[in-house]
Amino acid sequence: MDIVSSVVVYILLWWWVFFMTLPFGAKPSAELIPGQAPSAPDKPRIVRKMLITSGIAAVLFVIVHAIITSGVFSFREMSG
Repeated sequence: MDIVSSVVVYILLWWWVFFMTLPFGAKPSAELIPGQAPSAPDKPRIVRKMLITSGIAAVLFVIVHAIITSGVFSFREMSG
C-alpha cells in the first residue's frame, strides 16, 4: 500500500471512529439557551474524543495495513 492510500485509509478510519465516539458522555444541558437545541450536549469534550479517536484509528490502521499488505485479502483477485 503506498503512502497516499495509507493516508486515505487512516483518514476514513479516523472519521468513522470519531462519529462513533461523539455520543459517549453527551448529556443535554440543564439550562436551555434561546436558539439552542434541547439535545445539545452540555460538555461535548471534543478534544478528548479527538485524542481517543486518534489512538483507536491508529490501532485499526495497523490491523488493516497488516491485512492488506499480507495478501490475505486482495482486491485485485476479487476484481478479476
